Amino acid sequence: MARHESPQDERAQVLQDFRTAVNMTPAALERWLDTEESRQVGFTHDGERESVGHQSGRRIVELLHKKRDALDDADLDHMRKVVGYVHRHLAQRPEGDVRNTRWRWSLMNWGHDPLRDG
Repeated sequence: MARHESPQDERAQVLQDFRTAVNMTPAALERWLDTEESRQVGFTHDGERESVGHQSGRRIVELLHKKRDALDDADLDHMRKVVGYVHRHLAQRPEGDVRNTRWRWSLMNWGHDPLRDG
């Protein structure tokens, strides 16, 4: 018989995965989101000026400041979305120095700086 995770176990796993995927501090992420480079990357919906990733970055800052007990289902859903994006994007790492690449900048909008890995 398969063991099912309790809601508390699943919540703890989402929080752990999010904290692993998001390796930038709230202050570092806020500073990054204020840069011109952060606004140059990402997909935008029709009629919107801000990319999906940039919007996500602002939401991530809010989530990082929130108390664990105050996180609701919508917050956990966004955390899952962030984890999925970071994992998919990391798998597409380009060759060579990624320091000044749109690939890195896009990841940073989602709270992950690949230069901080390892």
